[in-house]
Amino acid sequence: SLSLALSEGCSLEPLDLEEFFMSQLKSGDSALMQEFGDFPDDDLKVEQVEKECRTIRHSVPEDGVELDPHVRDCIKSYTQPWLVVSRSVYSERTGLHKLLRKQTFESDFQPENQEKTSPTLATLTDDSGHTLTSSDFNLRCLTPDKRVEGLLAFSSHEELDRFNQETRQGNRHPELFALYPPPDEDDTVEIRPVPDCPREHIGERVMIRCLSIKFEIEIEPIFATMALYDLKEKKKISENFYCDLNSEQFKNFLKNHTDHIDPSSTAKSAIFSITYPSTDIYLVIKIEKVLQQGEISDCVDPYVTLRECDSGKNKDKIEKLRNQADSFCQRLGRYRMPFAWATVNIMEVINSATLERDITDSENTKGGKSSSIERRGLPRRNSERYSTIDEPFCNVSGFKPATITISTIIKQVCSIKLDMSPVNDTPTSCLSTELIPLKPVAEKSTRLIKEVLEFPSSEVYVPHNIYRNLLYVYPQRLNFVNRLTSARNITIKIQFMSGEDPTSAMCVIFGKSSGPEFLSEVYTPVTYHNKSPDFYEELKIALPARLTERHHLLFTFFHISCQQKQNQSGSCETLIGYSWLPILNIDRLQTGQYCLPIILERLPVNYSLHTPEVPPVKWMEGHKGLFNLEIQAVSSVHTQDNHLERFFTLCHALEGGVIFPVRIREEKIPENKLEHELKLSIIALSSSSLEALVLFLHRVLDKLFTLIMQPMVIAGQTANLAQIAFESVVSIVNSLHNSQELIRDQLGRNSLLATYLYWVFRLPDPPRDMQNAGASSFFFQFHEELALQMVVSTGVCRENAYKYAWFFFELLVKSMAQHVSQLDKYNIPRRSRFSDRFKDDITTIVSVVTAEIGTILVKQQKEVEQAEKVNISLAFFLYDLMSLMDRGFVFHLVKNYCNQMSAKSVSMPTLISMRLEFLRILCSHEHYLNLSLFFSSPASAPASPCPSISSQSSGSCSFQEQQRILALFELSPEFKQQHYLTGLLLTELSAALDMESEGYGKTSINAIYSLLCAHDLDHRCIKPEVRAKVAALYLPLVGIIIESTNYLDFTGTGKNKSGGPDDDLENVPPINQSVAMAIAGNPFNTLGRNALLSMQGKSIATLAADTSRHLLVCFLWVMKNADRNLIQRWTTDMPPSQLNKLLELLTICISCFEYRVFCTISVLFFFHAVFIYHPGTDRTMGQREVLRWRKDLTQWRQTNDRQDKTKAELDQEALISGNLATESNLIVLDLLETIVQVRTVLNTLKLFMYISVCVCGCVYHRVCVCVQFGDLLFEEEAEQCADLCQKVLQYCSSPVDENRSQACATLYLIMRYSYSNNFSRVKMQVTMSLASLVGKSSDFQEEYLRRSLRTILAYAEEDTEMQNTQLPSQVDELLRNLNSILSDTVKMREFQEDPEMLMDLMYRIAKGYQTSPDLRLTWLQNMAEKHNNRKCYTESAMCLVHAAALVAEYLSMLEDHKYLPVGSVTFQNISPNVLEESAVSDDILSPDEDGVCSGRYFTESGLVGLLEQAAELFSNGGLYEAVNEVYKIIIPILEAHRDFRKLASTHDKLQRAFDNIILKRMFGTYFRVGFYGAKFGDLDEREFIYKEPGITHLPEISHRLENFYSQCFGDDTLVMIKDSTPVDRKQLNPNKAYIQITYVEPYFDDYEMKDRLTNFEKNFNLRRFMYTTPFTKSGRPRGELNEQYKRKTILTTMHAFPYVKTRINVIQKEEFDLTPIEVAIEDMQKKTRELAVATHREQPDAKMLQMLLQGSVGATVNQGPLEVAQVFLNEIPADPKLFRHHNKLRLCFKEFIMRCGEAVEKNKHLIASDQKEYQQELKKNYNRLRENLRPMLERKIPELYKPIIRPRLENR
Repeated sequence: SLSLALSEGCSLEPLDLEEFFMSQLKSGDSALMQEFGDFPDDDLKVEQVEKECRTIRHSVPEDGVELDPHVRDCIKSYTQPWLVVSRSVYSERTGLHKLLRKQTFESDFQPENQEKTSPTLATLTDDSGHTLTSSDFNLRCLTPDKRVEGLLAFSSHEELDRFNQETRQGNRHPELFALYPPPDEDDTVEIRPVPDCPREHIGERVMIRCLSIKFEIEIEPIFATMALYDLKEKKKISENFYCDLNSEQFKNFLKNHTDHIDPSSTAKSAIFSITYPSTDIYLVIKIEKVLQQGEISDCVDPYVTLRECDSGKNKDKIEKLRNQADSFCQRLGRYRMPFAWATVNIMEVINSATLERDITDSENTKGGKSSSIERRGLPRRNSERYSTIDEPFCNVSGFKPATITISTIIKQVCSIKLDMSPVNDTPTSCLSTELIPLKPVAEKSTRLIKEVLEFPSSEVYVPHNIYRNLLYVYPQRLNFVNRLTSARNITIKIQFMSGEDPTSAMCVIFGKSSGPEFLSEVYTPVTYHNKSPDFYEELKIALPARLTERHHLLFTFFHISCQQKQNQSGSCETLIGYSWLPILNIDRLQTGQYCLPIILERLPVNYSLHTPEVPPVKWMEGHKGLFNLEIQAVSSVHTQDNHLERFFTLCHALEGGVIFPVRIREEKIPENKLEHELKLSIIALSSSSLEALVLFLHRVLDKLFTLIMQPMVIAGQTANLAQIAFESVVSIVNSLHNSQELIRDQLGRNSLLATYLYWVFRLPDPPRDMQNAGASSFFFQFHEELALQMVVSTGVCRENAYKYAWFFFELLVKSMAQHVSQLDKYNIPRRSRFSDRFKDDITTIVSVVTAEIGTILVKQQKEVEQAEKVNISLAFFLYDLMSLMDRGFVFHLVKNYCNQMSAKSVSMPTLISMRLEFLRILCSHEHYLNLSLFFSSPASAPASPCPSISSQSSGSCSFQEQQRILALFELSPEFKQQHYLTGLLLTELSAALDMESEGYGKTSINAIYSLLCAHDLDHRCIKPEVRAKVAALYLPLVGIIIESTNYLDFTGTGKNKSGGPDDDLENVPPINQSVAMAIAGNPFNTLGRNALLSMQGKSIATLAADTSRHLLVCFLWVMKNADRNLIQRWTTDMPPSQLNKLLELLTICISCFEYRVFCTISVLFFFHAVFIYHPGTDRTMGQREVLRWRKDLTQWRQTNDRQDKTKAELDQEALISGNLATESNLIVLDLLETIVQVRTVLNTLKLFMYISVCVCGCVYHRVCVCVQFGDLLFEEEAEQCADLCQKVLQYCSSPVDENRSQACATLYLIMRYSYSNNFSRVKMQVTMSLASLVGKSSDFQEEYLRRSLRTILAYAEEDTEMQNTQLPSQVDELLRNLNSILSDTVKMREFQEDPEMLMDLMYRIAKGYQTSPDLRLTWLQNMAEKHNNRKCYTESAMCLVHAAALVAEYLSMLEDHKYLPVGSVTFQNISPNVLEESAVSDDILSPDEDGVCSGRYFTESGLVGLLEQAAELFSNGGLYEAVNEVYKIIIPILEAHRDFRKLASTHDKLQRAFDNIILKRMFGTYFRVGFYGAKFGDLDEREFIYKEPGITHLPEISHRLENFYSQCFGDDTLVMIKDSTPVDRKQLNPNKAYIQITYVEPYFDDYEMKDRLTNFEKNFNLRRFMYTTPFTKSGRPRGELNEQYKRKTILTTMHAFPYVKTRINVIQKEEFDLTPIEVAIEDMQKKTRELAVATHREQPDAKMLQMLLQGSVGATVNQGPLEVAQVFLNEIPADPKLFRHHNKLRLCFKEFIMRCGEAVEKNKHLIASDQKEYQQELKKNYNRLRENLRPMLERKIPELYKPIIRPRLENR
């Protein structure tokens, strides 16, 4: 059926939209279309977006240099603006919650903190006393509430209707979805994330500021260098940062050597970047000083020996040292020497600072410590949005600024103080690594901060985005060991030369601290007297953009004389030699490790053109490599990858302007080989390293797209490279997607490629020769060529192209958008924008991709996700084409897609959800409404020609008109054709619901729901007429929803069916009792949540609760916004069955959107609170700033799932939830009002009553109900009167004043209206309702209800019209009666915590209504419910049996049917207690009296219902025999009614009951509880038998009672008596309360035991109980065998257990004492009985038997059988009275020893082989016992064997 429905939907031809817009558009429609933007115009804009530059200007090379074409292209791509194709977005409206009013709900009213009164037990009187239903409380002493004005003012109900309607429409919230949680983010497929804008890669940033470098004495300038190192990776991970903190005095020492000081060189702070935080990252600080004579240890000596503090002694020495330093500086100021170094574990500082955020603010952290924190494997960074590291100890961005003091250098004589802080936003006055100022720029000059370039420890996959061209030179080692010269203090002068002339040294080397920014030469530090020094210098060079073969690095080696010799001139340098390194090697930048030889004489001419190996000159050590160095480049123009370099070079050769042959590395390529080589280089691209490919990704793709588009002319021949270039693009796309290093977004798109397409890609520039010819012809090509390549591709290329089709789709769309923006200048119509060939190619591509989705699914099930991604990308492609191409053509593509998919979906269910996602994306189009021609939907029906409110008159409307209206709510072929996309989506929904599968239903409902949500919040849909048209588009949805009510879960808890708190009975929504009664006469709501459903015999819900809510909120939205007349006409013409379904749906809506209380603790309590909405009445305004649900989706999700919500969040949720509940109820009310005006079907009214009475709180409606439907309400059979009374009374007890006053008015109106009609019925119903209400509700507030009763009295007294009637006095009488019921409940409230006391009270209240059967029945039901809640199922059942007996009494008086029970007598087999219901005799009850016994239970079906419920409860309680007895009464009634279905199920239940009887069961346990002490009031000296669940131990009940009464009287007052001896009142403290608890057992006389054979019979109908108390004459409880007496106490109760209560009064007590020998006889009988049972069991229990034997024949049993015999049987007693006892005991022992023998024999057969010894021991003990007993057992008392009557001999 599914595929049929879908293929039918797909086979319809969609409208030709372009044709429709051109020719068939009406002016009114056109105006409506304009509401949604000028639809035919395009909503895709091609715009340039300026690049966001971090620096104040782009980093570009200096002007005036002609650049290499590759460098030129790179720079252009780094500086030109982004090209973005953007949609004109119609934003949602925000801030829709700002004006929400706070709704007032009863459940939010917490009762005032009433003091918890402890029960005053004295209030209860004895059973024989007066009943508790009388009350002395006077109502008239209360002040009544404010009355409703104009209560009787309305002359007609039409006028009232009008007033109601206006009131309902006031203050309504127009946007329903603003009150509803937004669509789940995980579920929204229609959101395409905008890729991040490409940015320069920056890791986590830390600013380090050098605060001080202090030595004990300050005698000379000191210089610091800082850099980061990763110990684990053994890598330097940042460039050097240089700073010094020298005073002006020390700076002057060096002024001869410093030309000038640039401000940038005075920076004291640096920002370091860390991409891969790890615990092994150290900051290394190196300290240098000016070169001086002596080893480092000599230089350090004064610092160690002299202290500034000993100033007196050392002042002169220090001054002398300063002067020395000055002279060194003057002479050797340009040379440095290493002096000291220190390390700081960066991560240790960060972590301690992070922890301190929570603990302390301790500042001082020691540096230089090693770290023991383990480092985990870190993910590679591959995007600007890399995920934060999992490692717990690497939170670089969130630590607290810390100050570090390092004092571990040179024996504590130096301390370095650094400041460390995280950098989130770039500070002012910051310089980039190229020394360009960064934004923001400081307004006034401040100390500068430098950014330090990072050398990440692993690859970073972020494409180049700025021009950067730096070279780092690291001199490493020099080896002059074998040289005999005196060269020992060696330095190297390094220069970057552009030629060989000394003047061509370029000023491109970055300077250090306190000097110029750029230098032309740099000297390395000197290691004193070392012939093979190691260097640690880093040279940073700004590479020129254009490099030639003349550029080289020149190294000059010098020996430095530290002391000036007398005969020497001023220079201290002695030349040793030279070396050099060309920067380019065959046009490629030289990087890596080198070992250079050193030349000893002058440099030869043209040396720079060769490598140092070549010229024939004098080399040191015979041309041996002596100088090691390393060169690294950080460049965004030099690829440093052979494949890429070759590709770029050949591409530029194509563009012309080069001389052939082209030289690449060692080979030369002539022009005729160019094409071949280029193809090879394109193929080789995928072999280049991933990092290099990613770094130059934008350039590579740009070049390949140029090759795809342009036919190239090579050597006069046209070369078409399109195919091979396309294949290369596919290969790159594939390898990027397959790389584990790179991340993807949620649509499966590689982030780098998505970013490229969105921001970077633009149509390639046309070749120069075509630029002049006009670009239009050229621009046609790219998208066409691309589409063609996709169509003609084959093999692996084709497979991958379609696998990653998203890339090519987005590429097509962006190129088409650029193409269209060019065409716009020529005003070409939409149909002519693209060629037919291109359209054919697109059709083919869509078809192939659709087929591909199926293929993936068939071939590889595990790749379902891949298929889903392809499907989504295809949907977005067609979505984009809607904005670019002929829309009719796009619809045909959609149709083809659906046809292809539905052909397969029979076999593959996954395709269904894919199709749904596809449609959902299409429907999320900005112009979806216009595409669906929403304006052509019939938003309003023609005004009804029959406005009167009777449904009969609508017969005059034409039949065709009726059919037309009804058809609007169905998915007709015309609808599907006219509204193509909507039709498809609704068809899918309908089909998915029919499939009854949770998954598909959910997907389709979510699609519709997110769509309507978008309409509702779209600012273009504000006008009501537009909304009506949009709603009309979804009328068929209403039809679908009405048909699918049986799939809904209307619990409204928003949880799924699997578990969760809503499995609890308390959380079931309140279901009307009339509905409940229909289900097997269930008298209280123990119904499952699908009760309504089972009533209609439906299958269980298939949709989860939250999905059902989504569907219902969609229904409500359509109903809210659709045209009123149209809805009215629809409901007028609707068939009754359909109308019933609609009403049922409304019932479900009410249940679903019910307001739940929001408590400020984490768990939300669900109170089923019904509320009343009064527009315009005084509510506290809730106008406050709000958290917006819709815009910030995460906000809703966080607050929804989090457990620790703030009060503000909870208040906000409650505010929104309250408004949602109010709005949904008002929508339902509007609809009901519409229905009621045109339909007066009784069924309609019943449900209308149910909804408007039970739930919708617009009280005005209730008033209207009384006036308008009074006759119907007060009919004999109608049950609505009871419902109405119950609900209105509930509101009369509301804490909300407004609700109360409206409810009082309503109740008075009901009384007033019914006075002439059926007042006695109303009186009865109100009284029963109140009894029911107070019996069931635990949080019922009687003080409010009393006030309401007083208000109603005031209405009666003030009603002038009725003063001459009996109404006021009747009302007065009724209210007095109600007041007395209330007084009972006050007492009940006191005993909430004591279930037995509460039940006694309820029992007495019920007894008090012996003369009022309806009320007695209500109270019995209340008791049943309370018992049921406590899981006392048997007592609950008994209450219902009593209720049924009551009904039977009534029925037997009314009519004499054989099959009915003859009053309560029939029930005595179930329980003799039931006879008390026969008290309702003829004189008390006259069935004909008005209003008496008029409830629904006083019928045959009511009787059956009560009994069935009782049977169910007996079954739950395990009393299956009683189930049989109950059904014996039911079966004759069912047989008389010929109800065979019920009979079948009844016998089925009976069978189950009999099956269960065979199983083992536990019955109740009984305790005697005595209360002593005046504090107990009338409980004093009363004894009760308590029935507790099976296996209840004495401590359990003792603990329970002790807890409760301790709370009543206080711990000190209550005393628990621990024994069972009789209590002597005289010995008790009168100020204390005493409780005595004793375990008792049922007691039966011997004659009773004949009838009580089964376990059940011994535990049912129990009235007598026994307990024993051991005692001795001396007063102790226990003594020797010969002095041990026992007292048996037998208690008789007032009623038999089980009864309607769990405790019953003891009314009689008998006691008798047993003498020691009688105690012995009883004990021996018991032992013998136990042995007999254990021996003769069907399946003997060896352990049990052995335990008994051990206690019987065991050698060492204390007070065992042998000892008993020796005490009592050893001698014949002297007292003849004891002869019989002696004999009885002897016979007992005889039987006992026989049973022991049997048991020993039996055990022999049960034991295992390892117990043989044990058996022998037992046998031996048995024989010994028998022998010991034999003499005693054989000795008879002669007197007992004499004849009883002597023969009279004398009479012979």
